[in-house]
Amino acid sequence: MLENIKKNKVFIAIIVLLVIVLVYIGFFQNKKPLNTAQNGYSVVYVTTGEVYVGKLKVFPSFRMTDPYLYQVTKDAIDPNKTNLQVQPLKDAPWAPKYINFKRSNIVFYGPLEDSSKIAEALAGK
Repeated sequence: MLENIKKNKVFIAIIVLLVIVLVYIGFFQNKKPLNTAQNGYSVVYVTTGEVYVGKLKVFPSFRMTDPYLYQVTKDAIDPNKTNLQVQPLKDAPWAPKYINFKRSNIVFYGPLEDSSKIAEALAGK
């Protein structure tokens, strides 16, 4: 009788584990990343003052694919003016495929509106 109870506990544990795995696969796989706009891009502002734009997944960790660095540069003609640039990190010497962010280094993050200038620029690339 004690042996049957042990078998039942193992069987129930296997079923529970299987259900958890199936829920994870069904809920998190092939879904639109959390906190993204329809275009799939999000913006992340980090404690160093840098702003990154890319496709962000927040579970199980903060990972951005197709990353771009948002930069403000001085205008070459008029030093009183500034220009905004979005630099793809794939063109950087270290060219990462993705960036992992530490949660404690993120000041804020959110979806990039489809009507924003950055989203329009990225859609044209």
